[in-house]
Amino acid sequence: MTTKRIIPCLDMTQGKVVKGIQFVDFRDAGDPVVLAKKYSETGADELVFLDITATVENRPILLDVVERTAKNVTIPFSVGGGIRTIEDMRQILLAGADKVSVNTGAVNNPALITKCANAFGNQCVVLSLDAKQMAPGQWNAFINGGMKDSGKSAIDWAKEATRLGAGEILLTSIDQDGTKKGFNIGLTREVSRNVSVPVIASGGAGKKEDFLDVFVKGEADAALAASLFHFSELTIKELKQYLKEQNVIIREAL
Repeated sequence: MTTKRIIPCLDMTQGKVVKGIQFVDFRDAGDPVVLAKKYSETGADELVFLDITATVENRPILLDVVERTAKNVTIPFSVGGGIRTIEDMRQILLAGADKVSVNTGAVNNPALITKCANAFGNQCVVLSLDAKQMAPGQWNAFINGGMKDSGKSAIDWAKEATRLGAGEILLTSIDQDGTKKGFNIGLTREVSRNVSVPVIASGGAGKKEDFLDVFVKGEADAALAASLFHFSELTIKELKQYLKEQNVIIREAL
């Protein structure tokens, strides 16, 4: 088993971290830079920043937040939201991010993945894949903040995106998002088995056991959570200690 990663996610809008349920009904969760610094100091392996309204509001991502975060953390972090061009990605990397995630822009223009991978390296390009179940064993990729069905099979799109150059997949189950009922094991396992790049599972974390399930049964390489960490329902140290006791290979928490 490879070393598994624990990744807090900071969904941002208007410069604040928010958390919703199934991509709606958002509530304030705090200042992104303050939260990022706390996670960096308490054992998170990486961070994910998603400007969740940049695409639907047709505006660029908040680069000042990225710059301030880069000055306050010592762990890798990726940033996504509103990425439409190679120049958008360049600006985020120059602001201090280690990776950039693309969703709507890549679905609308798949060549964007290859252009960015060629310019900055596959390791910098993360496909953010928001999937919703349409039928048993069938999920579609959704865009525009989870509001629009792309018509693409999530599994097929994951395979195509990695072929085009994506070096990692951030896989979010819209159905499970914010429910705390556990990760979508079936979806995660299906994507993990169909691509050769790391898969980050997202959506549904509610307890320590959910992380164990998604690592062992879902075959994920990393697991992401938001409200559990933001509202201090579970600490990264507690989670990592539990996973270590279950013989999951993780990096030690501080």
